[in-house]
Amino acid sequence: MKNRATFIFLFFFFISFLAPAISSGAEAAQRQPNQIHSLLRQGVEKAFNLEKQAANACMQKAVELDPENPTSYALLAMTHMFFSELSFDTGEREQYQASMLRYVSEASARGDKRIKMNPQDGQAYFAIALAKITRVLLAIRQKDYLNVALETSNVWTYLEKANQYDPKNYDVYFLMGVIHYHIDHLPILTRCFSALLITPGDSQKGLQELELAAKKGDLLKELAQAELIAAYLNFEKQPARSLPTARRLKNQFPRNYNFLFALANNLAEMHRFQEAFAMAREIAQSIRSGKPPFSPRLQPRHDQLMGRILFNQGKYDEAARYLERALKDNTPYNARVRTWAYVRLGMIHDIRKERGQAEECYLKALEVTGGEGAAQVEARFYLKTPYSPPPGPGVS
Repeated sequence: MKNRATFIFLFFFFISFLAPAISSGAEAAQRQPNQIHSLLRQGVEKAFNLEKQAANACMQKAVELDPENPTSYALLAMTHMFFSELSFDTGEREQYQASMLRYVSEASARGDKRIKMNPQDGQAYFAIALAKITRVLLAIRQKDYLNVALETSNVWTYLEKANQYDPKNYDVYFLMGVIHYHIDHLPILTRCFSALLITPGDSQKGLQELELAAKKGDLLKELAQAELIAAYLNFEKQPARSLPTARRLKNQFPRNYNFLFALANNLAEMHRFQEAFAMAREIAQSIRSGKPPFSPRLQPRHDQLMGRILFNQGKYDEAARYLERALKDNTPYNARVRTWAYVRLGMIHDIRKERGQAEECYLKALEVTGGEGAAQVEARFYLKTPYSPPPGPGVS
């Protein structure tokens, strides 16, 4: 009896010391996912503000806390793809591409490992899809369209699983929305092929999914908002719908010159020319200052912006001078700038009834490597149907 009492005393004595440790361990286990999420969220915000080193540091800390978490590697892959697209230096672009591909492999390997342990792990499916979509973007840039189709097919399969097993992850709708929306803007043969391998394109459904991600998303919320700016401005021709978001993101991420350009473009399309020119002057001053992240390499983009504003004013001679100046830069960074410049010049030739020269410009726009997007969609359209300006300013 005495031994039993001694045993009970010792049991409760040790439990009294172990309990705080057990509680502390449980709390630590709970804190770790929250801390990882916080670091990833900070990393995304730093990336959007073009703070490359800080963004990478946050995500690397998340990896250190849990080296087996595929989401951290997937976001590293996406941010390195983002940095690659923004890099002015070819060598730096290639370094970011190489690291991006490495992180895609890391995310995929760890995601597959988690799915083998739990076939209903929605987060693992999402991480793999997010990682693979960056490889799709690289394949598009490299015009490797067979791999684009195959990889996107795989991405869609993972997205459907992620949505099935983790329906509250609204970031999934960003990727679904991008795929639905942009498949609908592909050339008809590619669109049909994509519908067979991936899913049918659907612009309206894509916009609805992007809106949902922009409103309720988490790590990809701002990315969805940025995508909606481009969709409403360049594809839907509804700049009034994208203006508030462009203004908000410009204020939220003051270092990110992309939102300065987006805001100026929106104002130009709404014929708020005084404000558009004011934004263009602000950009020009920042370029001249050379203060990072601004660089002289942004000058062609500024020239293309000025061409767009003047074009919308009906000042076609002045617009053409700026657009031709933008074409003098042949760097990969400004591929989309050149594409838009060719399209605008083609539109000017169409206005002047110079159809042969207009067609030549549209064809050149389609030949620009890395110029995929709204500009090439418009180039294909105007090759079939000559551009005709809406009622407004006359030809100068």
